[in-house]
Amino acid sequence: MSTIKLDTCTINYDLDGPAGAPVLVLSNSLGTTMDMWAPQLDALRWKFQLLRYDTRGHGKSTPVPGPYTIDRLGRDVLGLLDALDIERAHFCGISMGGLTGLWLGVNAPERLNKLVVSNTAARVGTAEGWQDRARLVRDEGMPEVADGAASRWFTPHFIQHQPGLVDMLLQQLRSSPQAGYAACCDALEKADLRQDVARISVPTLVISGRHDPVTTTEDARYLVEQIAGSKGVELDASHLSNVEAATEFNRAVVDFLLA
Repeated sequence: MSTIKLDTCTINYDLDGPAGAPVLVLSNSLGTTMDMWAPQLDALRWKFQLLRYDTRGHGKSTPVPGPYTIDRLGRDVLGLLDALDIERAHFCGISMGGLTGLWLGVNAPERLNKLVVSNTAARVGTAEGWQDRARLVRDEGMPEVADGAASRWFTPHFIQHQPGLVDMLLQQLRSSPQAGYAACCDALEKADLRQDVARISVPTLVISGRHDPVTTTEDARYLVEQIAGSKGVELDASHLSNVEAATEFNRAVVDFLLA
């Protein structure tokens, strides 16, 4: 693991894979870390340099005071690419990371080769919902959020049959810096790209989970309809489809990026 200082924030990242291979940036969901991409490592790093990072306020990236914006989260990615002298890269993000990817597709298409957005939407949730979530975390701490996360992230079948993996991800959530999590809720409160995503011109894959209660298959269909030439893939999973349907997720990403 390494770190890079961007304005007031230190970003924790890891770059791993064959030298000279195309770079694939992996961007985590709210309340997780770069470790959430463990199910993808063996499938992807044989062909790509994987650039994983902890989103600002998560993991070992510093939780600088918020509020954050989706613009700030997107510019963190550009700053990371600049610092590592990477002109262009593939990008794959899930949930909040997917929304960051949409921002990049709108505002920095010249830095992207191909874009994969998973379990995300042009508008995630409601402003009131994110305000309430940020207030809850600031007042009560992370356990209040973690208590109901499993049912949002995974299907009952997966929770029953993979309790160790579920507990590991819930521990990431419980350990998330309180200030950083709340500041990212502030970013999601204001992030609305519904009027912008039609401007995305880079080749785009939209992955959704059939049982996702957070960002629905309808949200995914909206993105596919708005982004010219994009492709949609629906997996038998809930919100963290890269974990619950890892084999199918990996196949979809590899097939798309290598096509």
